[in-house]
Amino acid sequence: MTIATPERYAQMLDAARRGGYAYPAINVTSTQTLNAALQGFAEADSDGIIQVSVGGASYFSGRRVNDRVVGSLAFAAFAHEVASRYPHISIALHTDHCAKQYLDSWVIPLLVREAEQVAHGEEPAFQSHMWDGSTVPLDENLDIASKLLERSAAAHTVLEIEIGAVGGEEDGHRAGIDAKLYSTPADGLEVARRLGLGERGPYMAAFTFGNVHGAYKPGVVKLRPELLGEIQHEVADAVKDGLLESGSRDGNTAISDNNGHLPNTPDPADFPENKPFALVFHGGSGSSREDIAKAVSYGVVKMNIDTDTQYAFTRAIAGHMFRHYDSVLKVDGEVGEKKFYDPRSWGREGEDAMAKRVVEACVELGSAGKALK
Repeated sequence: MTIATPERYAQMLDAARRGGYAYPAINVTSTQTLNAALQGFAEADSDGIIQVSVGGASYFSGRRVNDRVVGSLAFAAFAHEVASRYPHISIALHTDHCAKQYLDSWVIPLLVREAEQVAHGEEPAFQSHMWDGSTVPLDENLDIASKLLERSAAAHTVLEIEIGAVGGEEDGHRAGIDAKLYSTPADGLEVARRLGLGERGPYMAAFTFGNVHGAYKPGVVKLRPELLGEIQHEVADAVKDGLLESGSRDGNTAISDNNGHLPNTPDPADFPENKPFALVFHGGSGSSREDIAKAVSYGVVKMNIDTDTQYAFTRAIAGHMFRHYDSVLKVDGEVGEKKFYDPRSWGREGEDAMAKRVVEACVELGSAGKALK
């Protein structure tokens, strides 16, 4: 297995939720960082997720083209070719943090293309896409998510939604570090009412529990991973007690029967350890191992990693330049040494360093050694 099929991706996410581990979701911006991510997953014997953000997708297409759809498809095509040389692991491709203003020019065109691929008996280019509704009210967030879930199901992809706001900065979007960073069990119940729990199509939910993008000194980020457990248990109990009722106004959510039960709602016994949601952890850079482990124990199956791998890649290259300063620069009329300024020499160092950080993430999240066979 190389790039995961929709069926394989479903198996991956289910195995993580039942097995109590999560996959690192590594953001990449180039073929070099993509190769580093693949190398790291292979060395860890871990399945995983590789993703591009809106800025990363544009960057992939080149400065003059600057087209996020073109960049996304180029990334996916390259990944399909190179990943075929790693047959013992499964990799899912994902688009990360699509805010409202980018939907019509990025994720929706990709979903339309993927639905066409599926209609022609092909596999979709990507396995999942994220709708980032963190900057709009919850009601509007779920209105949009409901429509996207329908498109996603037709494209045989998984939708990722974000409920609440992640602090810090991601691709130019800023959010403060305040009470808005914490989702509530009521938010979880509303998501289940509006989107169902898998019967309308698979999705992952990134509820916020104090998450902050970027690197911060200890003490700045106040994570409350136990909040994820509260959300999971409240929704699971509501399903068990038949208390979930359709709150949708779009006509797509299943209508409850006279007993308040949603048709085709999964039996609570099917939820692994009362985990109705497959959860996503954003803004985890600098988090303690204890907080990460707690979050995973409550059903996190995907944790985004970008800041740490960016630094690992760039730090290795900076080290190369400092060590070989007189060789990579033509100082005082000298000619330098080609073997040191050849991009392949410092590029390999960056790839190896980033791959090492990916391995560390696999070990930390528990996915190392668990590649599905």
